Amino acid sequence: MPELPEVETTCRGIAPHIVGQTVKQVIVRQSKLRWLVPETLSQTLTGLSIQSVTRRAKYLLLSTSAGTVLLHLGMSGNLRILSADQVVGKHDHVDFVFNGGTVLRFNDPRRFGAVLWTTEPTAEHQLLKDLGPEPLLSDFNGELLYALSRSRKTAVKSFIMDSHIVVGVGNIYANEALFMAGIQPTRQAGKVSLARYQKLAECIRMVLQQAIEQGGTTLRDFVNEAGKPGYFQQQLRVYGRAGLPCVTCQQPLTEIRISNRSTVFCGNCQR
Repeated sequence: MPELPEVETTCRGIAPHIVGQTVKQVIVRQSKLRWLVPETLSQTLTGLSIQSVTRRAKYLLLSTSAGTVLLHLGMSGNLRILSADQVVGKHDHVDFVFNGGTVLRFNDPRRFGAVLWTTEPTAEHQLLKDLGPEPLLSDFNGELLYALSRSRKTAVKSFIMDSHIVVGVGNIYANEALFMAGIQPTRQAGKVSLARYQKLAECIRMVLQQAIEQGGTTLRDFVNEAGKPGYFQQQLRVYGRAGLPCVTCQQPLTEIRISNRSTVFCGNCQR
């Protein structure tokens, strides 16, 4: 599943190609995604120019003078910049065609993604208004995590993966950040100290920035805007390495399930 670094990589990749470009038409081949693609999307967007491409959590926001397209990649979706004559594939559900001949193509084999339209301020949209802070911005810090975690009995890994607490900390990056911070993922969120949350916030930011710099994590379904996979997987310290030696102490890594998600950690280095 594309996570925050993959979505940020896509955001940065497509923006130079479509910002300032005028929409010629929108071709919808399959409207039955997670939510129905609006029937009037092509009529609404045609003639409008893309003013900006930004990201909020795992949503991509294509802003125009009349409103905003909300795009979500779901579990297996991707966006690619193509030429207008590129052959259409089986799962190529939506094309945004621009006057200059560029096409932004949405491909989603599992159809859990979304292509929506809104005229209201995006911060007030029902899918975005209750989300937590962005982990790469200054309003996310250890003090916030500490304050929100008091009396929480849930595992700290589940706590930082809650999008109401902080957005974009998916399973891979939660595993990696907790290892970097030396915190065992099963520890109750309410029993983690302020100092350790300050360290964890730094590690969350660091691991996400590293993944973004390298184009995201190589997953089976993820490709960036040019159709190439990310490479952060080469630096994973714990995720996907169950039973292998810890990179720090050489003890075998342990794998358990937390909230039905694979969780790998070092019982020696993480307390």
